[in-house]
Amino acid sequence: MGNEAEHALIEATDSVAVPKLSLFQRTCSESNKLCHIAAPSAFTRLAMFSITVVTQSLAGHLSDLDLAAISIACTLLISITFGFTLGMASALETLCGQAYGAGRHRLIGVYLQRSWLVLSLSSILMLPIFVFAAPLLKLVGQPAAVAERAGLVALWLIPFHLSFPFQFSLQRFLQCQLKTAVVAWVSGVALAIHVLMSWVLVYRMRIGIVGTALTIGFSWWLSVFGLLGYTLFGGCPRSWTGFSAEAFVGLWDFFKLAIASGVMLSLENFYYRLLLIVSGYMHNTEIAIDALSVCVTIYGWESMIPLAFLGATGVRVANELGAGNAKGAKFATVVSVVNTVLVGLIFWLVIVAFNKNLALIFTSSSSVIQMVNELAILLAFTILLNCIQPVLSGVAVGSGRQAIVAYINIGSYYLVGIPLGVLLGWLLPSGIVGMWTGMMSGTVVQTLILAIITLRYDWEKEVRKAQILIKEKATSNQ
Repeated sequence: MGNEAEHALIEATDSVAVPKLSLFQRTCSESNKLCHIAAPSAFTRLAMFSITVVTQSLAGHLSDLDLAAISIACTLLISITFGFTLGMASALETLCGQAYGAGRHRLIGVYLQRSWLVLSLSSILMLPIFVFAAPLLKLVGQPAAVAERAGLVALWLIPFHLSFPFQFSLQRFLQCQLKTAVVAWVSGVALAIHVLMSWVLVYRMRIGIVGTALTIGFSWWLSVFGLLGYTLFGGCPRSWTGFSAEAFVGLWDFFKLAIASGVMLSLENFYYRLLLIVSGYMHNTEIAIDALSVCVTIYGWESMIPLAFLGATGVRVANELGAGNAKGAKFATVVSVVNTVLVGLIFWLVIVAFNKNLALIFTSSSSVIQMVNELAILLAFTILLNCIQPVLSGVAVGSGRQAIVAYINIGSYYLVGIPLGVLLGWLLPSGIVGMWTGMMSGTVVQTLILAIITLRYDWEKEVRKAQILIKEKATSNQ
């Protein structure tokens, strides 16, 4: 595990080695480099997200109200803070990835400490979302019983929320140095302990919905301490040289890049969760919320893999730009898109083939199962569409263009997708199908715009920008 950082993912794309390889060999080589980052990252994301899924599935077998409450709290409230903090942490993919590619290892540890400061402050500022969850949910149309129950759960999810700054920063800090195996191992252990603990507390001790919420926070903090212990006690001798006052220098610049990343991912992460708000205005509200929460949870579960490709693409592009290799950055982008499309097709087939069994993981209610079956085809196409866009966003992360993607997300999702979704929801007999179909159009528009921007990239210019940024950061920290 200590030798992971020695595997130079940029060595095979230098100007001497590339001409000796065929296109097929170069593609296989780049795919291996991508998977070296993406595979452990995907496992890590799936394991950590599965902690929430396990809790939701256990709550669903307690009662329909408990499933609705914890689903609203996790897939609506947590998605806001999760997406924003995760997006802010992606600033490390730009900065640490370029610093690693340029061989500036000490800067990586300084960036990590800046990330802790900025992300922790933002997490504290978001606490009112949890404290006032019940009245906020009532304000957007959720039934009083569901809102009150979800508000109670939200308060006990605060420890879970406060783990995000450390979890996401440490993951990216280690990922950018290619120390992905340790992150995967820690996440796997945390998931295994969570499953065992949840079974004991829910089925043996009958602690109820509050206890299930607390187990999520415990498991996430367990993962944080595992990653922190590895980082502080010898796992990263070149990049972690101890706490430094330099972490307080350049906080504003880091904040500007991080806030753009946060807006970019939070708008995307929250987009399809809006369907849960719409469900509050439907007949058979609890059934609608339960069915949509199942679909949104499956969508979120699967999206951990495209998000892993987003992170891996960001690292690969940043590494190549930091190393001054424009052609390598461009080729890494193409290979990433091809790989993630293949993954999307596989998941599309799985959803279509097993649509009648999806809801059984979360509930035994026949009404909920039937409604999930009706929405399965929409879910399958949403997943397929959402496998291309994250890679294109990853290119933006690698080149430090998060702000552009944030504007594209606002325009595509909230100026095209939502208005069209409302219109189709009003015109079509099934309001939720119409709303969902219209929102998918926003994803299509976003993907097309990002594809056009990526095709028009001047990669040589991006290399020059990365080199200038690295020199400026190195000078300011001397």
